[in-house]
Formats: sequence, C-alpha cells, structure tokens
Amino acid sequence: MTVKIALAGNPNCGKTSLFNKLTGSSQRVGNWTGVTVELKEGNLRNREDVIIVDLPGIYSLSPYSPEEIVTRDFLLNERPDAVINIVDASNLERNLYLTTQILSIGIPTIIALNMMDVAANSGIRIDVAKLSKDLGCKIVETTAVKGHGVNELTETVMSVVGTEHSTGLRFSKELEMYVSMAEGCIKGKVPDNVKRWYAIKLLEKDEKAGAKIDRETKGEIETIVSLMEREMGWDADSIVAEERYELIGKILGGSLDKSGVIRNETTSDRIDRIVTNRWLGIPIFILIMFAIYFIAIETIGGWGTAELNNYIANTVMPSAKSWLTDAGAADWLTGLIVNGIIAGVGAVIGFLPQILVLFLVLVILEECGYMARVAFIMDHILRRFGLSGKSFIAVLVGMGCGVPGIMASRTIEGRTERKITAMVVTFIPCSAKLPVIAMIAGALFGRSAFVAISVYVIGIICILMSGVILKKWKSLAGTPSPFIMELPQYHIPHFVSVVRSMFERAWAFVRNAGTFVLLACIAVWFLSTFDWGMHTVDPNDSMMADIGNVLRYVFVPLGYGDDWQFTTATITGLLSKENIVGTMGVLFSSESSGEGLWNIVGSMLTPAAGYSFLIFNMICAPCVAAMGAMRAELGSWKETAKAVAYQCILAYSISLIVYQFAGLFFGNGLGLGIVPAVIVLAVLIYIVIAKEPFGILRRRTNVS
Repeated sequence: MTVKIALAGNPNCGKTSLFNKLTGSSQRVGNWTGVTVELKEGNLRNREDVIIVDLPGIYSLSPYSPEEIVTRDFLLNERPDAVINIVDASNLERNLYLTTQILSIGIPTIIALNMMDVAANSGIRIDVAKLSKDLGCKIVETTAVKGHGVNELTETVMSVVGTEHSTGLRFSKELEMYVSMAEGCIKGKVPDNVKRWYAIKLLEKDEKAGAKIDRETKGEIETIVSLMEREMGWDADSIVAEERYELIGKILGGSLDKSGVIRNETTSDRIDRIVTNRWLGIPIFILIMFAIYFIAIETIGGWGTAELNNYIANTVMPSAKSWLTDAGAADWLTGLIVNGIIAGVGAVIGFLPQILVLFLVLVILEECGYMARVAFIMDHILRRFGLSGKSFIAVLVGMGCGVPGIMASRTIEGRTERKITAMVVTFIPCSAKLPVIAMIAGALFGRSAFVAISVYVIGIICILMSGVILKKWKSLAGTPSPFIMELPQYHIPHFVSVVRSMFERAWAFVRNAGTFVLLACIAVWFLSTFDWGMHTVDPNDSMMADIGNVLRYVFVPLGYGDDWQFTTATITGLLSKENIVGTMGVLFSSESSGEGLWNIVGSMLTPAAGYSFLIFNMICAPCVAAMGAMRAELGSWKETAKAVAYQCILAYSISLIVYQFAGLFFGNGLGLGIVPAVIVLAVLIYIVIAKEPFGILRRRTNVS
C-alpha cells in the first residue's frame, strides 16, 4: 500500500529544505515567498512505498490565493495519510495559526518544529513536551537545512499513519456553541471527519465551503452566523480569527519563554535600513548586480572561460580530429564530430566557468535573504506600471530559467497581472542567455560588466513599459494585486546547500548543452555543409546560407543583416538560447581557435550592431520550453501566439532604436534607418503616455 504524506507550512519555514532531506531530491530553495508554485512529489529515502508531497507555502487555509486553494483542496480531497506541519520555532504565534486549521481537518499530524537553532540564538526557549500536549499532536525538533532531526521525524510520522486523529483544541464556550449548531446543520451532508472544519469555515462565511451545501442548509447557517455576530458584537470571520489567536496565546503562555530575547535592534533591521531605503535600495541593487557580473565576466569567471575555450579549440578539437583521421573515419563523420558537435557544444560549454561563478553569487544572495528585499523595494516602483512585487519574484526566479519564472506567475491573485507577468518574465536574461552576453561583451566590449548590467536595465525597462502598454488593452486592464511579504532574517547561507544549488543549476545548463544544443549543432552542421543536391560545399553555398540569405534582410535595419550567420543563429535560438552561441561555433569552426570565435564576431560586427544583436535575442520570443510554459499560464495557443508576437515586435523596435542611435554614439553618422527608428520611438512614447492609444483600432474593428 502506498502511503502519502503532505508537507504544509508558512513560506520561509524551511519546508522545501525538509522535503529535500526527506526525499534526497534537489528541489530549488530560495529565501523568498513563492518558491514552491505547485505540488512537488518525491519518494521517502529508501521507501518507494512512501510519497512525500511538498505543498505551496501558505499562511492559512482560507481560499484567498492560488497557493491556499491548491493546499486546501489537496488536504480535503486527497486526504493524505499524514501531514507534517513545518513550524518556524522563531515565530510560533504566526505559524500556529495555520496549525490550528490543519488540526481541525482530522488528518494525523506531526509538527516539525524547525529552525530551532535560530530560535535558540534569538533567546527563545520552548517547552516542547508541554506544547505537544496542549496541541494534541507529536512534535519533533528539526533544523532542516542541516538535516538535524530528520530521521526522528521520519520514524514519528510513520508511527501515526493509519491512526485516528481528533484534535482537542476548543474555542471559548460561546463560540463552541455556534460551532456545534453549525455541525448539527451539516450532519450527514459532509464527511464526519471534516464536519468540524466545515462548520468553522461556514461560520467564517467561506464561499468555497458554502458551495458544498444546499440552499436550505445555507439559509440555516446564515441564521446562525447572524445570531453569532449580534450576540458576540463582531463580524463572523473576525470573531473566529480572534478566537484562534487567543487560543494560540493560551497554549504558548505555558510553553514559550521569550525572557531571553534581546529587544534591541537586530542586525537584519540595521541592514534593512540601508538596502530597503527608498532612495538607496535600487542603486544598491544595481551596484550588487554590477559586482556580480564584474566577478563572473571580467575576473575569475572570464579567466576560466578563456582557458577552457583555448583548451577545447587547441587541444580537444585537434586531438579528436587526429584520432578520427588515424582511425580511418570518413571525412563527413570527422567534420560532424569535430566541426559540428565539439565546436558547437564546446562553444557553449566554454562559458561554464562564468556560469558557475554567476550562479554561486546569486545563490548566496538568495539564501542570505537579500533577494526577498529586492522584490520588496521593487514593489512600489512596479505598482506605478500596473505590476507588483509578486511579479518581480517571478522575474527573480526566471533569472535561473524562464520556465519556472513563468510558472511562478500563477501565485499572483489578479488574472490580468498574472497574464502580463507570464508574458514579460523572459525579458530578464536567464542562464541560457548568459553565453550570448559573455560572447558579445568579450568580442566587442573588452569583457565589460557594464554590457551585462545594461541588458538587465533594458530588460527591466521593457517589463515596466509592457506593464503600461498591455494594461491599455481592454482584456488586460486591471489594478495590481496587493503585495504582502515576510522579510526573512538575514543569515549566513549553509555551505553545502549553496554548493549543491550552484551545481544543480550548472548541471541543468550542461544537460541542455548535451541535448537541445547537441541536436541543433548536428542540424546546423548538416545544413551548413551540404547544398540542396546533398553535395559537400563551402558554408556560404550551403542550404543554411540560402535560408539565412532569404531571412537576413529582415535584420538589416538592426545592423546585423549583412551576414547570414547571425540571422540563422537568431532563428536557432528560438529552440534554445544556448543554440545562438552553438550555431556560431559550428558556422565559424573552421576559422576559430581559442578565443577565435570572439575575434571573428568582433571583426564581423560593429559595436552598435553587436549590441543590437544582443538586445534582440535577449527580449524576443523565449525558447520552445518557455513558450510551452506560457501556454499553460495564458490558457491557449492563440493567447500565446499573441504574446510571442508582442515580444518579437517589442524586441525588434528596441533593437532598431538602439542600433540607429548607438551608431551616432560610436561615430557612424546618420543613415536612412534613423527615420524609422525615430518613428518607432515616437509611437512607443505615444502608446505609453496616451490614455487610450488603441481606441482607434477598437473603433475601426467595431465599425467593420
């Protein structure tokens, strides 16, 4: 028989870390609300018959957010064999609010009292035995990130599977009278094991709970609620909430000792006074991002990439070619392996040192708690553009990969804001785009970290601008969702967790290079080696060249349409952004050695054209996997096609403006392209500032 155990708890309580320890999984852990955006499952270590389900982090079982609805529906409908309720020991009052609701569902529940080390360091003392007795359930002390208490927790939760569970928690006599009356009304209409839970929820005027009963019963409940509000002198949901907190207060009165807590301002408070300052927050964020890319691109990361590229070009490729030749391999096979696979995949893998350094620093910032502050300081800015801090959380998640970033948008309550966020998340470069940034920065801008920072700034500008533009379409109009987020205490990241997370992300990058990029490189080599008659030809006479020469005229106004290689790289990038560098590695393999790819790109593109190429590929439609994720969030391929079209049009417009005006900066003078660039810029400004810029289009549509 398969046993199913659910993990439930508040955001930032260590739930995902505990899931990883219990299952041996490597689910991503980040120090901000909303890391878990859907249900995750894994088998308990060495137990194929036990499934652990990681539920989204929530504060209550009231259906006010997508996370709360998912968790509540799972607990009520799936009825797991047991629940592990992870509770932050350093903030018991708030965490136990959810606990009191879970206990009323009637599922065997174990409390994992997590972050005991943090509580102890704060001067908090907890009488675990008394707390366990008062709550009526077993409690195990844990420090999930270090694995402390995990074995005991496993044994304890397995011991309660299959047992009967009934909570002894009771409200005041007055409220319990109304709970009993509500239970009497719904007797036989809901399962007995959740009768108390439904009764309480109906008294709170919970609409989803009300949908489970018939109209006559609902009328009886409304009568009870009206009587309760009149007699107790408050609205029903506030009465229940206040009673819960009073109950929690009584329980903790005999088991929680905060006499050792130092009341002075904490280190986190002092840091937050600076990094979340209204005027300093954004400049500090930009400065930190610059430092990250300076380290990753210009210093140790850049050195590692240069060395690895030289090794691949000067050692791996010649050795492979020599070995294949000595083995008598056919010329086409040698070309495929050396100039196709090794050159293409190697061009992507060559950037791995920079990727590792970048991921290392980003993981440290996430786990120490800084990234949660970034979402907070961005909230008041995003609100002016129709978005909220929750949108920026999705953006932060998308910095690793656009797919989970898009999926993170589902935690946003507002439908229109959720859709817009899913459409704009990929404007911020993900890890797959970093090799392209590094290549252009190395080829044309002396590995300057300013190139990377400028791309992020333009990405943020596109997000803000899109928030304004898209909200002007009637179907996407609306106000941003309220943003309430707990700022976790700063803490020193756990070394093992940081290293593991860094290598997990790096491995995802390598795995992609070994799948999508490998297949793309084989296809690019084939198309660039043969003509339509399947004869071996020079790349400039190949099928790939013919395709590129047809499409390249589209990109002439952007500065890089004169060479078909950059056009084909852009097209293959729609499958996977790493393909851009991989395609160039294949097409220029016969000419490059060591840092030769950078030299060739630098000789074929002007700085303005190279930067335009970079901007277009950063903003335009994401990879196929991200498009699939967008389809899931937007609800149809029609809406996804509209989103992709918007992304491509915006990318083309921004790149056109950048190239034409950058030409002036680099001393290239004025060309004919400046005219459409000025027109496009004027149109964008008009759309942003006009109250109803699309009104004329709607009126013409209605007339026709």
